[in-house]
Amino acid sequence: MMSTSHEIVEKNVGLMIVLIIVAISFGGLVEIVPLFFQKETTQPVAGMKPLTALQMEGRDIYIREGCHVCHSQMIRPLRAETERYGHYSVAGESVWDHPFLWGSKRTGPDLARVGGRYSDDWQRAHLMNPRDVVPESNMPGFPWLAERELTGEHTSKKLEVFRNFGVPYTEEEIRKAPYEVQGKTEMDALIAYLQQLGTVIKSKR
Repeated sequence: MMSTSHEIVEKNVGLMIVLIIVAISFGGLVEIVPLFFQKETTQPVAGMKPLTALQMEGRDIYIREGCHVCHSQMIRPLRAETERYGHYSVAGESVWDHPFLWGSKRTGPDLARVGGRYSDDWQRAHLMNPRDVVPESNMPGFPWLAERELTGEHTSKKLEVFRNFGVPYTEEEIRKAPYEVQGKTEMDALIAYLQQLGTVIKSKR
């Protein structure tokens, strides 16, 4: 009887495809669904704060300039990665990211824990011309960021949108957002964003 059933499945391509899809779907449900009920995957890590108005602008510049194409923000729990970059990434660090910026390629190094690793001046020099501080770098420079001043025109709206996603911004933070970016350049904003990456979880490198 067992061999007959097996033969039926083998000879019926449509039935085989359906059974394969059912098996894969079941496996996916078993692996993924429990994650939605685990606190560590749905709640922010202790001490995490929402991005400031300036950091939020920097995040958008990070996306606009395609930084996420060459840099990941996801340290895997492998010894080689934790020794180089620091503590492995945890889900609670990304619950307020929309979209996630984990990346899928490392043309450049992972940036998940780059915050505070270098000074603002180093970051500025690196963004102006990477080879001034890392001679072997193949990263392009972004000197125009230092020439573009933020207007703050849409900053409050950005914070409002993220509040709708569950990020705990207050009315006061949203109201003051445009004033916090006045007089700042896109370079200032990007550096502010980079300097906060991974600083919630402290670990020795």
